[in-house]
Amino acid sequence: MSASAIPDAVADFEPHRRHLQGLAYRMLGSWAEAEDIVQDAWLRWRDADRGRVETPRAFLSRTVTRLCLDQLKSARARREEYVGPWLPEPLPDAGSYEAAGAGEIAHDLSVALMLALERLSALERAAFLLHDVFDMPFVEIAATLGRNEAACRQLAARARSRVRDARPRFAVTEQEGARIADAFWLASRAGDVDALRSLLAHDAVLHADGGGKKLAVFRPILGSDKIARFFAGLAKKPSGQFLDAVVTQLNGMPGVLATELDGLPRSTTLEVRDGRIAAIYIVRNPDKLRHVAALPPQPTAPQDDSATH
Repeated sequence: MSASAIPDAVADFEPHRRHLQGLAYRMLGSWAEAEDIVQDAWLRWRDADRGRVETPRAFLSRTVTRLCLDQLKSARARREEYVGPWLPEPLPDAGSYEAAGAGEIAHDLSVALMLALERLSALERAAFLLHDVFDMPFVEIAATLGRNEAACRQLAARARSRVRDARPRFAVTEQEGARIADAFWLASRAGDVDALRSLLAHDAVLHADGGGKKLAVFRPILGSDKIARFFAGLAKKPSGQFLDAVVTQLNGMPGVLATELDGLPRSTTLEVRDGRIAAIYIVRNPDKLRHVAALPPQPTAPQDDSATH
């Protein structure tokens, strides 16, 4: 490729970068891996005979999907060896990675849905995301996956039925989410059991991911009372102390990004249902938080000094 052709390749590629990052992240559950996939797609686009490409977005989506399918083959083996529960890497500023046609924060980035996608086969995941999330016609999906249209429709339908319950049914405004997250953070820092119980749904569940690198509960904690007592105990320990914290949006949901005493970040994402916290997702594995440390969070509510010191 001539040096003069590179600016044209960049100009054609960059408008699609965020779409491609969003697709790869949904496929893999890892922001770091998604960035690597998009970089690989860029190299292939740079070296391609672009004059023969009618629709760059379709070409690039097809390329990223195929690269992700290859990546998932090795990712499955790594997940089987993963220490403790696996959670997707938290994604700040999820609204920048909205799916096609979405008019608000992309709820298809919720942690619950990302976990449901993990339980699908790679082809089911791809068919569902490409059609239901990114509005790709089945004729293009068939070409991408190397299957006929009927098979792709079946893949998407099967996936749809398996993830239906994981899609958020109750929208929470950013302001309400920030209020709940702020109240939760204050109560958890103080170890206030009664305040925590008042914020949690009766059947709330807590998931945590330390990846074997940081301490984290190995099994989900079920029920508002047990979760409240867990945070009350944590507030008395060094692992429950923080240098700073900010309420923000993670995966389109209210959450908190905090810095632990050792300088490493921790994310807490909250799933809210009917005004109460239905699920809490804590990520402490530093390997999953490198991109969070590199991206300054955007606060959604003013912070009380007691929540950050």
